[in-house]
Amino acid sequence: MASPSPAAAAPPSLADLRREIDTIDAQVHRLLMDRGEIIGRLIEAKGTVESGSAFRPAREADMMRRLVDRHGGILPLDTVESIWRVIIATFTYVQAPFSVHADLAAGDAQMRDSARFHFGFTVPFIPHMGAAGVVAAVAGSKGDLGLVPALGGAQAWWSALEGDGAPKIIARLPFVDRPDHPAALPVFVVSRAADDAMARGVAMWSLRVSGWSAAAARAIAPLAEVAVAPDRAFDGAALLVSVPDGGDIAAIADTLVKAGASVRATALVGSHATRYRVSRDGAAGN
Repeated sequence: MASPSPAAAAPPSLADLRREIDTIDAQVHRLLMDRGEIIGRLIEAKGTVESGSAFRPAREADMMRRLVDRHGGILPLDTVESIWRVIIATFTYVQAPFSVHADLAAGDAQMRDSARFHFGFTVPFIPHMGAAGVVAAVAGSKGDLGLVPALGGAQAWWSALEGDGAPKIIARLPFVDRPDHPAALPVFVVSRAADDAMARGVAMWSLRVSGWSAAAARAIAPLAEVAVAPDRAFDGAALLVSVPDGGDIAAIADTLVKAGASVRATALVGSHATRYRVSRDGAAGN
């Protein structure tokens, strides 16, 4: 009768498993240093440290989607997403130092959670009491980012994004929407970005409207997400309209006119990636 193999039957000891963990930790550290070495070569290839922000909204949105799609196992997605965000933001900062300006007027805790989750603690954080201050600070910088709540506000801060030389909305955070996200506050990122780095899934338009009414709001609700602020005339409104890929700002303007409003002006004020949603069961999609 053949005797069982002790080596095959014996489970690994705690010491063996801890050695495996130590080996993996060392490999992860080495890979991070290798990534830093590549970033150094990237800077050399460009000839200098970038004069503006190295933030690349289209690439970062794509990286986070791929992260979600390949993730599995017992490690929570919250943890792995936050780790990757710190890695990405820190190496972006290494390429071209920048600060994050944030509007805290609607509340401190949620905005700080969003800023730290997405940009870590290496990137300087500068608080402001109002979106207008954030936009002005970004406009006066070489490559800083501004974080503004995406739910509107008392003033039409997005009007300052109109014009060729103004900063634009370049991203919407979080990159991945899911239930119980630790940094769930919807936030627009305002900055200057190279045209070829922009994500084009959702176009952001500033509209100035006369004759704004509940009927006009109901009419365009199925076509686009809209933030509204008062604008000059007693029945005037400034709209920040999110037009999804395939949508038409002309069709939205026509719908407003049919609802009794007059569209006085329109201006493109940025774009961002289409929202990527993950359900409670882990299924992902737009």
